[in-house]
Amino acid sequence: MATADLSNYDAAGVPKGTGLRLGLVVSEWNAEITGALRDGAVETLLKHGVSLKNIVEERVPGSFELALGAQLLLSHRTLDGVICIGSVVRGETPHFDFVCRATAQGIMDVGLKLNTPVVFCVLTDDTMEQARARSGGKHGNKGVEAAVALLKMADLRKRCS
Repeated sequence: MATADLSNYDAAGVPKGTGLRLGLVVSEWNAEITGALRDGAVETLLKHGVSLKNIVEERVPGSFELALGAQLLLSHRTLDGVICIGSVVRGETPHFDFVCRATAQGIMDVGLKLNTPVVFCVLTDDTMEQARARSGGKHGNKGVEAAVALLKMADLRKRCS
């Protein structure tokens, strides 16, 4: 479990998002958590100059579908990067392990395949209490951290072009 504040970062070290077109792919599963993560990400992107009209959002059923959602979005829109937002809470079966592993691998594969930043913003917690703590609760909001990561990676991609 993370103990750092996920919303605490050095704003001066974050590149401006002016002119960037970015995507969010948000899982409908655990909507309370993914909605809070999405809100944290959007607020942070706007704070750093991304225009609301340049943020494209799509919903997918669950975290497992995030990778394909990101790939479809990037294949049909001109975007500088995508954040994949999901929440998987451990249950009583090994399903958690399979979903988490496949989700992480799939998201990484899309970014590498398309040479575009695809940021992993999927909480993988043991309890809903832990998920709430990392989606705007006592440990901050992972969506903020993901937005900062996307701005930094989009800037790196631009500088390397």
